[in-house]
Formats: sequence, C-alpha cells, structure tokens
Amino acid sequence: MHVLPLLLLVAGSAAVAGAARRTPVAAPLLLVAAGLAVSYVPGVPQYELDPQIVLPLLLPPLLYTAGVESSYLDLRANWRPVALLSVGYVLFATLVVGYVVHLLVPDLPLTAAFLLGAVIAPPDAVAATAIARRVGLPSRITTILQGESLVNDATAITAYKVALAAAVGEGASWAGGVGEFAVAALGGVGVGLVLMVPLHWLRTHLKEALLQNTLSLLIPFVAYAAAEEVHASGVLAVVVVALYLGHQSWQVDFATRLQEAAVWKMVAFILESTVFALIGLQLPVVLRDLGEYEGLQALWYAVALFLVVIAARFVWVYPATYLPRVLSSRIREREGDQDWTGPLIVGWAGMRGVVSLAIAFSVPLTLDDGEPFPGRNLVLFLTFTTVIGTLVVQGLTLPGLIRVLKVPGRDEQAETLAEAQAQSEASRAAEQRLEELLADERNALPQPLADRLRTVLERRRNAVWERLGAANPITGESADDTYRRLSRETLAAERAVFVQLRDQRRIDDEMLRTLLRRLDLEEAAAYREEAG
Repeated sequence: MHVLPLLLLVAGSAAVAGAARRTPVAAPLLLVAAGLAVSYVPGVPQYELDPQIVLPLLLPPLLYTAGVESSYLDLRANWRPVALLSVGYVLFATLVVGYVVHLLVPDLPLTAAFLLGAVIAPPDAVAATAIARRVGLPSRITTILQGESLVNDATAITAYKVALAAAVGEGASWAGGVGEFAVAALGGVGVGLVLMVPLHWLRTHLKEALLQNTLSLLIPFVAYAAAEEVHASGVLAVVVVALYLGHQSWQVDFATRLQEAAVWKMVAFILESTVFALIGLQLPVVLRDLGEYEGLQALWYAVALFLVVIAARFVWVYPATYLPRVLSSRIREREGDQDWTGPLIVGWAGMRGVVSLAIAFSVPLTLDDGEPFPGRNLVLFLTFTTVIGTLVVQGLTLPGLIRVLKVPGRDEQAETLAEAQAQSEASRAAEQRLEELLADERNALPQPLADRLRTVLERRRNAVWERLGAANPITGESADDTYRRLSRETLAAERAVFVQLRDQRRIDDEMLRTLLRRLDLEEAAAYREEAG
C-alpha cells in the first residue's frame, strides 16, 4: 500500500472515531458504516486486509493494551466463565457452525466448513466492551467480556490451523488436533511466564522514561514473535505478559506511567479506529471474489449463518452459566443467584471483528495437490457478512437491550465512597510519615514549606469526600469541581503571562517550555482525568 492511501485511512478513521464521541452511536459501528460507504466512492483505493500485517503487527498491541488495563484479580475471580467462553464456546461454535454450514452448502467439504466455523467463532469484544463502558454495565459482565476477548483469539487461531491442515490435505486427527491445541496453549502461557519477570525487571531498572516507553512499545511484539517462533500461541504469550506488567505497574516510576498511559491510549485509539474502518472497506474485495456463489443463494447462506451464530452463543451461554451452579454447592455459595439478564447480555454481546476477517484472508488459494481451495470465496463472503451483521445488528441494539432490561449499572456513589475511604487511609499514613520525616533535623524545612506539604495531603484527602457532598445551588458543581475549575483558570492566567514575556523577549523559548511543563504537571496533579 502506498503512503498516501495509508495516511488517508488513518486520518479518516481517527476523524470518524472522534466524531463518534459526540454521537450516541459507538465508534466501532460508525467506523464500519463509514468504511462501507467509502468503499464505493470513485477513486478510493481497495484496502485488502493482509493477515501477515494484521495478526503479527496489529493484534499484539491491541491485546497488550487490553491486557494491561484488565484486572488480574478480577479475571482470576471470574476464571470459570471466562474459560468457558474463551475456550469452550469457541470450540463449540467451531463445530456447530461448521456442521450447519456443511448441511447448508452440500458441495462445501466438511473440513472447509469446520475451517469457516473456526474463523468466525471468536467474538471481538472491543465493540462490546466499548458499549459496556458507555452504558455503565456491571463490572463483572465487563470483566467477563474483556477476559473472553483476551483468550478466545488464541483458541480460534489454533482451531483454524488444525482445520486448515485437514482441508489442504496435510491430514489431522482428533488426537493430533487436541495435542496441537495443548502445545500451543501451554507453550504460549509458558513463553509469557518466562518473559514477564525479566521484562518487568527491565522496566523498573531503566532510569529514563523515554527508554522505558520504547521498551513498552516493543514488549507485545517481542512476546508474540517469541511464542510464534516455537510454534506456541503468541496471543496467550502477549496476554500473560500484559496481565503481569499491568498488575505490577505500580512499581514503575511516575514519569513512565504518565507517558505510557498517554502513548498507549493514542496507539489503541489509532489501531482500533483503523481496524474497524478496514472491516467496512473490505466489501468490494469480498464481492469481487465471490465467484459462483451469487445473488439470493449467497444472501440466504449469509442470513442463515448469522442466525446460527447468534443461536449457538445462547445455546452455550445459558447452560454454561447455570449448570455449574446446579452441580456445585460451592459455586452457589460463592457466586449467589444469577439473574437471567446477565447471560442474556453476554449472549447478545458476541460481535465478531477484524481477527475473523484476517484469518479468513489467510486461507490459501490452493490445496497441497494444486487444486483450488474449495469454497474459499464463500468463506470470505460469509465471514464478512457475519462480522458486519453482528456488529450492526447486535452493536446497535445492545445499548437499548441494556436499558430495557434495566440492568443496574455501576454504583458511582459506592465507588466514590470506597475511593474516599482508601484515600483517607493512605493520607493518614502519609501524614504520619511526613511528621516522622520533619522531626528529623536533616529534613528541616521553613514552616511555610512544611505547612504546604501538610496542606497538599489534606487537600488530597478531602477532595474525594467533597465529591460526595452537596452541589453548588447556582452552578451544580461540587466543591471539588469548583476547585478544579478555578485552578485551571489561574493556571491559564500564568501561562498567558509566560507567553507574553517570551514574546517580549524577556525570557527565551527554552525557559518558556520549562515553565509551561511545570504548570502542566500542576494541572495534571489537580485534575482527575475523566474515563473515556
């Protein structure tokens, strides 16, 4: 791909994603719709997904950002539903979808049908979790969806490799398939376990934030490549490393954390925006290669497969939710009663994404004997229609379903109270430590500076409690909100003076940058970044 089309793709995707933040439509859905619309604009080049780029270059950083932001403790607490979805459901969907497609398309070999099943089995929860955060789903449902998306790609890719070996004539037995799956899974986890400790050691011992963040950008690619080199799951290697580094991120210095958060937020925004736009842009490529499957027949196959995919997820989700509770009293005691709305939302959040399309495009053109791969064009078409169908139908209706079901969202009041209590305990410990330090003659400070340290601690302790207080009757702001706004106004006044002094040549640009950075750090300390 030439440079200009690539730049236009990234810039256009970012613009659409930015616009989506000002609409009630989730960004992934608007990006897909924009891609579909633009794909037939005269003069727009054809953007064909290259699996050699998507899987090793786009998938690792997306997995890494999701893994670092996930909670290892929450995932461990919900390991059973996550495992049942990310492994059990993917294998179940592979078999069910493959068998049904074989019945629908009699001239499609069973091996090729199972390959299609593996391709479209893994949901891409990027869109689902984006919607979940937007509408405020309970944290447990969001954790389950995130955990599923972290692992299910590894299951699907391994199942695809087994089905592909059988389809192209390399031979594959059930025992061989299970063995390959076990080797890939255990190998990927093993590579992640081997890499995570030395990578964390490097992160904590590099003294420059710039070097630490350079390492951070390389980590997902290193983990993925190392695992794939030994024929293990690169996906699982990246996930294991990301979960560990995210869990231990508190040990990294503050400058690295601030830079890393900003860098990865930008990377994830660009990659996710581009990926969903690319999905829509695949329409001309898929239709061009459709071949003998055309018209109403192809449409019937697409609708039937979409319905099978939707039904198969519910057939798996409800038994997987309730059977363990029926069979185990320990699970019933630990997790309590399960409301029927939770599994309904998880079942409806099974949207497919770019990984399915990338795997589909990696299907070879020919078999080992040189014959054309049976139904390759149909595999591409049905994968594309299933991805688009689930994103549009489920993605557009999921927020409405959540509202209709009146699912209790996150309790912001309770979360703020917990935050305030945690901050209060931490502030008491900090105040005690401060008094111990000030009692030492080696730490002697002028009284105004010592009082300033105490004031900062008191301000930090009170800030969260103030959010629980009454709002200003005139502005509707809490005292904390008013403090932040006034702080911003005063910092803006200082910035204006610094710029004026620079323009008058009373200070140079280097000094201006130093002074502005100091104000930026004060503003960063004064403001809690809003989620999303």
